[in-house]
Amino acid sequence: MPVKVQGELPAKEILERENIFVMDENRAVHQDIRPIEIAILNLMPLKEETELQLLRSLSNTPLQISITFMMVSGHQSKNTSTSHLNQFYVTFDEVRGKMFDGMIITGAPVEQLEFEEVDYWDELVTIMDWTKTHVTSTIHLCWGAQAGLYHHFGLKKRMLDKKMFGLFWHKVSNRKIPLVRGFDDVFLAPHSRHTEISAEDIHNCKELMVLAESDEAGVFLTMTHDGRQIFVMGHPEYDRVTLDGEYKRDLGKGLPIEIPKNYYRDDDPANPPLLMWRSHANNMYTNWLNYYVYQVTPYDLMGTPDFSSI
Repeated sequence: MPVKVQGELPAKEILERENIFVMDENRAVHQDIRPIEIAILNLMPLKEETELQLLRSLSNTPLQISITFMMVSGHQSKNTSTSHLNQFYVTFDEVRGKMFDGMIITGAPVEQLEFEEVDYWDELVTIMDWTKTHVTSTIHLCWGAQAGLYHHFGLKKRMLDKKMFGLFWHKVSNRKIPLVRGFDDVFLAPHSRHTEISAEDIHNCKELMVLAESDEAGVFLTMTHDGRQIFVMGHPEYDRVTLDGEYKRDLGKGLPIEIPKNYYRDDDPANPPLLMWRSHANNMYTNWLNYYVYQVTPYDLMGTPDFSSI
């Protein structure tokens, strides 16, 4: 899939080395089709790492995609340089008048705070409300999913006794829904979180349908019936070594952390991690782009999406 990125984003060179087609501005403007406009609100601390992960995840369809990375203005990033943010990111105020085909709201390492205690919560609420009128379909990831379910439907999170950490088995609940088309009956997906929204609360919310869940990790994938809001409780975009890095980081800080489940060969951290979730992660993003963005979004972004064929 041709992904168009802004300028010389550091991820561009890495993606090209992986034989992923990254389109420059000149090539993009000479295409006869309109590129799909995707906004990514990146709330993760290691923004360049998340950029690369998400661009990999979005790189598996023949659709032309134009990416706009967004940041919140009410928070100072400690792990990403100001020059990188100024060069490759926009604030909400810069795009609030624009329409997007799709949007991704990432997770954030603030889950142990109450939502209202997060310093950019009010701005995030404004953005989430804005997506309902300016974005065809929005994916919310991990803490972003909990934040979206809390704001839109009043579902509260709760602390877990220990961190949900590793790869967990999930069952597909509703195979007829296009978002999980091509999924196996059971599949692995990464989780890394201290909180959850109870499966019972999600099942009891009439505006939502559950598409995949785990006996151990709870609901993994749920969405509104029209597909305009999608909530993913884990991190399907994670690379092979992301959980490994988090595990070693927490060990180094002396934090209570267990070996990530189902992740290392023979559950031995001395062995390399096993990559066992990439195909389903790619499938989910491809299905989203095709069925919930490309197939329903109008050519003129000011038009009305048509979900009747989903």
